Amino acid sequence: MSSASPKAPAARLRGLLPDWLNDPKVWRTEILAGLVVALALIPEAISFSIIAGVDPAVGLFASFTMAVVISIVGGRRAMISAATGAVALVIAPLNREHGFGYLVAAVILAGVIQVALGALGVAKLMRFVPRSVMVGFVNALAILIFMTQVPEMYDVPWAVYPLIIGGLALMVFFPKVTTVIPAPLVSIVILTVITVAAAIAVPTVGDKGALPSSLPVPGLPDVPFTLDTLTTIAPYAFAMALVGLMESLMTATLVDEITDTHSSKTRESIGQGIANIVTGFFGGMGGCAMIGQTMINVKVSGARTRLSTFLAGAFLMVLCIVFGPVVSDIPMAALVAVMVMVCFATFDWHSIAPRTLKRMPAGEITVMVVTVICVVATSNLAIGVIVGSVTAMVIFARRVAHVAEVSAVIDPDGAGVVYSVTGELFFASSNDLVGRFDYAGDPDKIVIDLSAAHVWDASSVAALDAIETKYRQRGKTVKIIGLNDLSADLHNKLTGELTNH
Repeated sequence: MSSASPKAPAARLRGLLPDWLNDPKVWRTEILAGLVVALALIPEAISFSIIAGVDPAVGLFASFTMAVVISIVGGRRAMISAATGAVALVIAPLNREHGFGYLVAAVILAGVIQVALGALGVAKLMRFVPRSVMVGFVNALAILIFMTQVPEMYDVPWAVYPLIIGGLALMVFFPKVTTVIPAPLVSIVILTVITVAAAIAVPTVGDKGALPSSLPVPGLPDVPFTLDTLTTIAPYAFAMALVGLMESLMTATLVDEITDTHSSKTRESIGQGIANIVTGFFGGMGGCAMIGQTMINVKVSGARTRLSTFLAGAFLMVLCIVFGPVVSDIPMAALVAVMVMVCFATFDWHSIAPRTLKRMPAGEITVMVVTVICVVATSNLAIGVIVGSVTAMVIFARRVAHVAEVSAVIDPDGAGVVYSVTGELFFASSNDLVGRFDYAGDPDKIVIDLSAAHVWDASSVAALDAIETKYRQRGKTVKIIGLNDLSADLHNKLTGELTNH
């Protein structure tokens, strides 16, 4: 008994912890994935800082705090959140016109708004995003990621091109040798060693800006706490909150599909808000989920737990503060090669295959193309998703509207007529319903059978009222039968209440 008792608490503790904590292979995968993501985050964060018009350290601090906090409070395991270009574009005008203090205040307010929207269940709106929009979102994202790398391949020393090609070759062929070490990490290390050893003059991470030498310190934004400040930052904060949530929830949905696992979108929404609040108090520029880095983490490196997300943020600061000089020597060509590989891995090539396009309905293809065009044209994923979703709804409404049919059967004695209505009755289909009846030629008794129909909205109830009114004006009676429970409840509630006569 005495020898077994010490093991019992340990066994109970193991039962409370995730299984992967006892798997060295998972630890290795998560640690190496976090390191690869951290290396890729550095130039991205610096670039986004430049877009926002702030010091490079601001973007790096934001990436650090966002990743660490979201790894704890977020709802999607292995997803990477950090400073992003979409957020930088939204808050750049505020920083330019009012200063850095207002930017930080807007980040904090955006976080508060995201927490509120998450608590109100805004994440449930994701179910209204069609698959064709999701495919368009993914493909547009791959295109945008590639476009952000084009400047790094333009007007550069000739040595950059063979380095990029070499990096791509390593990532394609190294996994055939072993998958113990992520191919992107091998590519970055080898290309860095080559450029340093051979003293090849190519753009490096250090050329993007100075890396921070200390950890961020918490503090309040340097702004007057007045109503005027609130009205100034509120529009920017609200825009940032919406863009951030849209990108994060779309990315979470994509990772769900890739990993065949479920995530809590409500928790993710609230977690994004908490991460932005913390980031603001640490002087960061805010952010949201990063699709490119997430694809590196999940699809390229094979990470599946929160550990990789946490370590991506932790390694980021360690690399900047402790290994700053070494990291500064990493050639941009190595990171460009990683991002180009991410583009190819992210793009849904099956969606544009001739065989797929031949079988796909024209409306689905239209929605996908519209989403891609809007995202690429505006560089804003949220706008593309919204326009794509609206386009899908319009196409769906037109398609369903034509499903509603009306057929008439006159009694043999000519005393009455029965109209059978089939299909979905809503604003798009019910507008044509009124014109499908022969008011002057029909007998005195009219029965409208809705057994095979469903009444969805007030427009349909108003159309039925209009039909009854037209018959009544000619001294004829109308009886509506066959309403299902939901249709009957709506009809009884609204009939006679939608017009003044």
